[in-house]
Amino acid sequence: MILKSFEINKKDISKLKFFLIYGENEGLKKEIINNIKSKHLGKEIKYEESQVLENISNFHSEIKNRSLFDDNKKYLIERCTEKISGIVFELIENEIEDLIIINCGLLEKKSKLRSLFEKSKSLVIIPTYKDNSQSLINIAKMFFLERKISVSFETLSLLVNRCSGDRGYLKQELDKISNYLNNKKSISLKEIATLTNLSENYAASELVDASLCKNVKKTQEILNENRYSQEDSFLILRIFLNKTKKILNLKEIINSEKDIEKVISACKPPIFWKDKPVIKKQLQLWSYEAINSLIFKLNEIELKIKKNNSLSLILMKNFIYEVLEIETNSYSL
Repeated sequence: MILKSFEINKKDISKLKFFLIYGENEGLKKEIINNIKSKHLGKEIKYEESQVLENISNFHSEIKNRSLFDDNKKYLIERCTEKISGIVFELIENEIEDLIIINCGLLEKKSKLRSLFEKSKSLVIIPTYKDNSQSLINIAKMFFLERKISVSFETLSLLVNRCSGDRGYLKQELDKISNYLNNKKSISLKEIATLTNLSENYAASELVDASLCKNVKKTQEILNENRYSQEDSFLILRIFLNKTKKILNLKEIINSEKDIEKVISACKPPIFWKDKPVIKKQLQLWSYEAINSLIFKLNEIELKIKKNNSLSLILMKNFIYEVLEIETNSYSL
């Protein structure tokens, strides 16, 4: 059964178990996969196609050997190709009760995997294509409308042109802009051009994550490979503030829950899967007292930068090196 991406919200898919999502629009695929998972209960288990192919017997055993008392599971198999078709066919024949999501790149029309899903009434296949400029402009326009910020068509076009037809990239840029805005009521074309230009190297959030994870080598590498502007200093500090507040909130919950994995999984809004190991490490490295103290230091350094705008880059870099040296009471939960 072929479904278009926008039909996911209109149809009852809670009883369907096999989904194949393919195409080149990674941002749209992530949205679709998250939508499917939200309509099915169970613990999520992720595999790469290479992991499955390296140990097929173990993969089959895990899926087949479940007792009547086991909870339902949601299996997501990433970066798949036609190579996994035989395994998928076998799972379908065995009438697996768990949710199976196959995330593929481009599939040719003659693909056996694609053909099977397209012809079946119980299997769902969802193609994704690159977003056109108008759809991306609409997403960006809605972002600014919700924040009551007026922007020109030139600004919207700039954002869209830097996203290669992928809403995933666009949303990353909008997240950076959101962090930079904080309580600002306006933003210029020049500011947006500077912020989105960071994506050509390392994102500002990667710099913040590296320093909060005490990764000295990566932090120095990012600082050395980028030519930051004064606007970048404010962006980096605001991302620092948002991330440290997030860690502080999670530490408060962990103090009562005690289960770090459970707290990360239950976080609202949900933490993207690839960010979970980073968040976990930061939670282990920073004690509640240390991260609370860092937030005060962030507010102080922001005031200094506002008073000494010409020294913003020096102050920002000095602060980052201070973060790397702060005693954090390692592995204190």
